[in-house]
Amino acid sequence: MQDSSVYPAKVIFTPVISFAPETNLSFGVGMKGLFKLRGSGPETRTSNMPLTAQYTIENKYLFFSGFQIFFPKERYILAGNLRLQSFPSLYFGVGQDTPDSNEEEFSYSQILFEPIFLKNLFVPNLYFGTGIRYNRISGVETEPQGLLDLSSQTGAKGSTSTGMQLAMIYDSRDNLLNAKEGLYIELTHGFYSKTFGGTQNYELTRFDLRLYTKLFNKPTSILAFQFMTHFSHGDTPLHELGRLGGDETMRGYFEGRYTDRNLYATQVEWRQKINRLWGFVAFAGMGGVAPSIDKFRIENIRPSVGVGLRFLVDNVEDLNLRLDFGVGQRTNNYYLKIAEAF
Repeated sequence: MQDSSVYPAKVIFTPVISFAPETNLSFGVGMKGLFKLRGSGPETRTSNMPLTAQYTIENKYLFFSGFQIFFPKERYILAGNLRLQSFPSLYFGVGQDTPDSNEEEFSYSQILFEPIFLKNLFVPNLYFGTGIRYNRISGVETEPQGLLDLSSQTGAKGSTSTGMQLAMIYDSRDNLLNAKEGLYIELTHGFYSKTFGGTQNYELTRFDLRLYTKLFNKPTSILAFQFMTHFSHGDTPLHELGRLGGDETMRGYFEGRYTDRNLYATQVEWRQKINRLWGFVAFAGMGGVAPSIDKFRIENIRPSVGVGLRFLVDNVEDLNLRLDFGVGQRTNNYYLKIAEAF
């Protein structure tokens, strides 16, 4: 192992023009802060602190940061999310087989703060730790006398989740923004309570596994795989339920098209470079939701397939602009985003 040294920080700015069916067209700026803490050397991966600010043509806004900071020699990790937003969304009801005719638009404001501090234990790349999580949903605007307006679902008109999380992360990815090789596993279990200032008592377990490998031993052809679950227990508010769909998982479906207490989803993606600047992807996935684990049904598995184009916007960090077209059951959608889906 080489001696640690000071690594100069850099900031990459990228204009953001994105489209997703839930939010329509939005404009903004993306900033990626890339750095190593003092005392870090080649044995320490580059820390990533992205910041995204977006404004939609419907006068909605989003400010988001999903950060991962490595301490010298990767003895510790500080990871988490910060989100401030006032964005539109679609509601179809809760359940495995809600009809398309249920569709209605609503909007809400969100404040999410979720830092987790972890320590390396036992083997390289394996971390255990704990953190806090605060998620406040307010200012819910619904269609008068609509499905959500008349809903008795917990948290339909807003909620506050406050509590602590236990976490385990294994991360051997070679690049946090666009991995070519490695394994990522994240398991968290959160306890949320009125005692901590929340509006409900419940628990939330989330699992995320991602695997990346080179096809034909070539860095220009990558196979990426993801499997994730979301299980809730107790009086779980609406916005903490499993939400199937979106621009990252089960592309082709509106985010939250199928919503329930428990969720699983898996996807595989082939990423192929065409030349230095351009690439394409093909992806397929499946997933489902259920009120309890024993009520998952084969007939309620939802498929997803699609293709996409990639354009390199930063050569050093291998950062892409992506345009994806996803197809699900009786639905299809386009997505224009910065960075890979997973």
